Amino acid sequence: MIRLIVLLVCIVGASFLLLSHSEKEKSPVKKIAVDTLVNLTEPELSVLKTEDPEWNQLFTQYSDFIQHAIDINLAPGAAVAIIKDSAIVYLKAFGYRNTSTGELVDTKTVFRLGSVSKCFASVLSGVLVQENIFSWDDPVVRYTPAFSLKSPEQTQGILLRHLLSHTTGLPYHAFTNLIEEGRPLDTMVYHLRELNLLGKPGQLYSYQNVAYSIIGQVIQSATGKTYEQVMQEKIFSPLHMTHASLNYNTLVGEKNAARPHRHTPKGWITQAYSPTYYNVGPAGGVNASISDMALFLTSLTRENNALLDSARQQQIFQPAIRATAKNRYFWNWKRPVSSYYGLGWRVINFKDDVVNYHGGYVNGFRSEIAIHRKDKIAICVLVNAPGQLADQAIPEFFKQYDQVRMAHTRTNDLKAKEAAQ
Repeated sequence: MIRLIVLLVCIVGASFLLLSHSEKEKSPVKKIAVDTLVNLTEPELSVLKTEDPEWNQLFTQYSDFIQHAIDINLAPGAAVAIIKDSAIVYLKAFGYRNTSTGELVDTKTVFRLGSVSKCFASVLSGVLVQENIFSWDDPVVRYTPAFSLKSPEQTQGILLRHLLSHTTGLPYHAFTNLIEEGRPLDTMVYHLRELNLLGKPGQLYSYQNVAYSIIGQVIQSATGKTYEQVMQEKIFSPLHMTHASLNYNTLVGEKNAARPHRHTPKGWITQAYSPTYYNVGPAGGVNASISDMALFLTSLTRENNALLDSARQQQIFQPAIRATAKNRYFWNWKRPVSSYYGLGWRVINFKDDVVNYHGGYVNGFRSEIAIHRKDKIAICVLVNAPGQLADQAIPEFFKQYDQVRMAHTRTNDLKAKEAAQ
């Protein structure tokens, strides 16, 4: 009996302390740690610690930038991964995965990626090109005989590379309304034959989700497996992306998944998950954690990459068609000279830099991803709400990274000068 009384006193005392701490928080939401029991069997990712003071200062400043954005309600939660020389050098989570319950984001929390899913489709296609399953210049009709456009000549002329570079000649965002209504991909592809064409194959950039997702049908035809199965077999499993998936039910059943949010005058409000855009999986259906994204980016910054060789990477990342850069906040870093679309990736040229980039939005989630291939730097930012944090996160990182580069240049110049004396 005495033990029971002592236990009750401890519980009441602990509850009082937790309540007192919660009342001192700036946010009205009580913080609750995520359920770590789900991930006990998973090995933790190795984050390389650097002794470089400039890099450590960058990480501190960038953490402050993200945290400040959370504190002033630019986003409820976020997660960031930074890769340098194919090593994870920064992996951190911020804020809430669910403001209604107070559960926090951690590095295993799953987000929806939206159009960053296109990057996965292009890499998977590159793997299959590498394995001689198909070629970038194969006609689409070789694998999907039912595919048809208004012009029979153009139907025959559409190659796999045209799907992935948004250069089929179809109208901009054709049938996005049908995607959001949840129509099956087969139905939407069938109705493409009714649309007037805007240009010849390869000549005109016109962003597509339906046409892009035909690559999933091609992959199924070429391999005899579903797009989801091939993605799991060729990308998710080899890279140990244990939380990545391509379907709605997996997201809904995930205990450690971020909830989408919208902002109101009273603060952030959680939203329901939506099944939309899973019907165009290659264009917008990937779910992943920031740990998954760190592994994905690590594979794309490695010289001797068992997943995708350098020749195929070059084919994916090189410019295919002139295309306007969507993220105007890159001007906060430096002025873009030109921008293109490659195969599933944007190519943004600056005076002395080239960045491969993509952004995504779906169901209240934002994702941003970029690779500076020359310096082997990559970054991914996942946010569970639209807004300025996602817009500014990558340009702000590269702006701060330039300061590190300048500091290293000064140091090297000084060493060279001293050695010459």
